[in-house]
Amino acid sequence: MSDDDGRVGAAPARADARRNRGRVLGAAQRAFAELGLAVPLDEIARRAGVGAGTVYRHFPSKEALFEAVVLERLKRLAEEVLALAASPRPAEAFFHAVRLTVERAALNKALCDALSAGVDLRLAAPVREEYAAALGVLLDRAQRAGAVRPDVDAADMQALLAGCLAMEGRPGRAPGRATAIVLDGLRPSPAGGRPPLPAVTKLPPDLSRNSVAGVAGGNGTDGADGSGEEDGPRCPECGRPLRLSRTGRPARFCGPACRQKAHRRRAAAR
Repeated sequence: MSDDDGRVGAAPARADARRNRGRVLGAAQRAFAELGLAVPLDEIARRAGVGAGTVYRHFPSKEALFEAVVLERLKRLAEEVLALAASPRPAEAFFHAVRLTVERAALNKALCDALSAGVDLRLAAPVREEYAAALGVLLDRAQRAGAVRPDVDAADMQALLAGCLAMEGRPGRAPGRATAIVLDGLRPSPAGGRPPLPAVTKLPPDLSRNSVAGVAGGNGTDGADGSGEEDGPRCPECGRPLRLSRTGRPARFCGPACRQKAHRRRAAAR
């Protein structure tokens, strides 16, 4: 085969690869918007009409595919929130930014997961930080204007947004009701009689479920043999202690990377 024949043969292959990539991205966008990061990669491949191997050739992990899908939406939201900083009405700008975030994320589970601090997204991390910084600017302006209680900080807002998204997702509730209640709690008391927020007590980030129980029982983080090592559940892939999930139970894996390794091992064993 001549060089010309090789180039002609390579062109359709590249076109097929681009077409498959587009199908995977389209299917992933719909699946992630509906189910978030919990959707199995095999389900995305099924919706795209390709094999799981084709998905892996374009994206090394489900997290990489998720980031490719959600990054643009997250950028757009960060830009919209940042643009509100130019508003001459700081109170309206801040409350509108919170409502806008909840409304967008409620309609798109992928965006909801991307805004969650519990989801490890390396590529999206800078954009997520841009969004947090933009919201922080709006919070500061609203507090200076006396529209938001002064003892609320950025960490409080992150937790409140997560709560709003969780409550708005419950069936049988009027859209925006939970968010309106939260926003009302952010406003200062007219008479100044609202009590201050309690101080935040932070636990070490690697505190496991069993070590929490040990503190309650007076045993600290000692293991069963008193060696000082945690005897709680550990990640089956890397052996690290498992943290509490949002439901209060330890996660199955320490993070997305180990979860993906386990998934690949199960797929290879079939």
